[in-house]
Amino acid sequence: MLDLDLKNAKVLIIDDQEANIDLLKEFLFSQGFADIVTSTNPLMALSLFKSFNPDVVLLDLMMPQLSGYEVLEQLSQIIGKDVYCPVLVLTADISASAKQRSLARGAKDFITKPFNLVELLFRIINLLETRRLYQQLEEKNRITEEKVEMLVELLRVHNK
Repeated sequence: MLDLDLKNAKVLIIDDQEANIDLLKEFLFSQGFADIVTSTNPLMALSLFKSFNPDVVLLDLMMPQLSGYEVLEQLSQIIGKDVYCPVLVLTADISASAKQRSLARGAKDFITKPFNLVELLFRIINLLETRRLYQQLEEKNRITEEKVEMLVELLRVHNK
């Protein structure tokens, strides 16, 4: 079901309930994901993000010590505006305000618990495919900028 790029995707899961993490890990492993890092401690989210450099983050909202909203705010400070690193919020809070607050703080998608695993898989795949497209666009822009710089330099040399 997954192509090689998605199988190699780095998934970071932050949820204070070990049972939720176990369910997600088992399901994602069964779908071919292999690089998954987890924590039940939201205080570790920022350092894990920095050290692991995930392609997608699955984040619970209602956690002790630090809420998912606070984690989103921390992540938004270190994820550059020109970088697409999606956060998918997984929460039991079905309120419209929870969804709005999450998306306003940088989440790219939102799904409520209990969730359908197939729907969750396709949302993760969509986020990862979007991330891959952003990365391809960034690379093409970088190559184009290098070519433009080379052409400008050639014109300078030629016009001397």
